[in-house]
Amino acid sequence: MEAPPEHCPGTDSTEAGKASACQGCPNQQICASAKPAPVDPAIQLINDKFSGIKHKILVLSGKGGVGKSTVSAHLARGLATDENLSVALLDIDICGPSIPTIMGVEGEQVHQSGSGWSPIYVEDNLAVMSVGFLLPSADDAVIWRGPKKNGLIKQFLRDVDWGEQDFLLVDTPPGTSDEHLSIVQYLKGSIIDGAIIVTTPPEVSLSDVRKEINFCKKVDVPILGVVENMSTFICPNCSTHSDIFPASSTGGVRAMAEEMDVPFLGSIPLDPSLARCADQGLSVYTEHPESSVTKVYLDMVGKLIVKIQNDSEQAMET
Repeated sequence: MEAPPEHCPGTDSTEAGKASACQGCPNQQICASAKPAPVDPAIQLINDKFSGIKHKILVLSGKGGVGKSTVSAHLARGLATDENLSVALLDIDICGPSIPTIMGVEGEQVHQSGSGWSPIYVEDNLAVMSVGFLLPSADDAVIWRGPKKNGLIKQFLRDVDWGEQDFLLVDTPPGTSDEHLSIVQYLKGSIIDGAIIVTTPPEVSLSDVRKEINFCKKVDVPILGVVENMSTFICPNCSTHSDIFPASSTGGVRAMAEEMDVPFLGSIPLDPSLARCADQGLSVYTEHPESSVTKVYLDMVGKLIVKIQNDSEQAMET
């Protein structure tokens, strides 16, 4: 089959082969005669499983190495500082599951009951699930093709017994690949509040973030905000701020967010204390409560909660 036209409705659409964009397409007859793809029964099971979760947030990045998992973990810990909130963190970064290490639960065993897999609890109100719990060793490589990875994502969404949760954060792999399409597809009946996109200041990162933003727009996932990670380095001795990753010539993350009409959530400094906490599985909120990085995270958590509340109120009004 040849490449589809720019405004192709897609083979799963009821307009396949019939829309005006299909006129003249070499695949028109094939699409028009094809039967619609059957609905995956797992989608309804996932909807039922997620019915007790109020807010679902994807954490995305255009490229690897920008600190997406660290941001996911500390946003989850930040939300859980409110004892009245119950928070869950799902790690589907299958080839690089670093969440167990960052959350201090590496080596824990996942238990299965009649209601599904039980997540690991870091705090009384903070639950975690990761493929890292299923590996014999933290150094084992996950060498899987797409279908097997997508099957595990489906299993995580369908079989983990989260119970009642206020927030679920999903730490995804970098890029816009099969895993992202799978989770959006499986959660399409269970409303996703939106995505947080993590990047660093250089243009080489921003160019990939623009692709990630366009991906979200194409699959109808709202963007809750863009996070600029490793914005400056804070000297632990004199507290001087230095730009390790200079902002791009296009104006940096804030300018990019304004250009693409998406919210800017905040800038996280490159702080050695945060890196040590992540390596040791400790919470920066309890270890360094007065640090600038802790204040930045708490500020972002506050903005995130307000953004979700405002979006929910607007959705109810319409």
